[in-house]
Amino acid sequence: MVVPAAIAVSALMGGVASGAVPVALKVSGQTAMLSADKLDAKGFSQFGAVVVKKDGTPIPVAASQIKYAEITNLCQSVRVPGTNLVLFIRGGREAGKPVIARDLMIGMDYLSGDAVFTNIDIGTDASALTKGGLPPVGLEGQFGQEADTAVINNLNQRFYSTHAGEFHLTGMSLNLKFDGSECFSQLKP
Repeated sequence: MVVPAAIAVSALMGGVASGAVPVALKVSGQTAMLSADKLDAKGFSQFGAVVVKKDGTPIPVAASQIKYAEITNLCQSVRVPGTNLVLFIRGGREAGKPVIARDLMIGMDYLSGDAVFTNIDIGTDASALTKGGLPPVGLEGQFGQEADTAVINNLNQRFYSTHAGEFHLTGMSLNLKFDGSECFSQLKP
């Protein structure tokens, strides 16, 4: 498993150097955790990409584009480096009032849950992906996948970047914890 992953990362880094891989510039390089009881997406695309720290360090990610999403019981946590201080943002906890997001672009390196995809196409050229909304940003010759819908229950995600055209945090709350706990703790293989 390690050898194919190393080859994939090498190919992505070579693509960044040649300008062939899409890049989101100036990310912090720090990850955040997100959990939700349910993510219900209408329009989903995914492909390999790279985010880049301000100092130029590239980080390979799975880029997901989602046209419209409803998220139930969202929890997002970000730990202050070198401390047990964690910032939490929550929303969509009241029945029938989910968090709503439009035109999402997420750069992640971990995702788990119970997923159901409708009308999924796996192996589509990344430059031809259209179901995730936004103009397709994957590159020609890269592996991509897309689906009309994606429903993920018991979602856990670690990400470097998120962009949304709109993000409605219904029932939002923000608080700090000092015990180092986050929205979820174990990354399952």
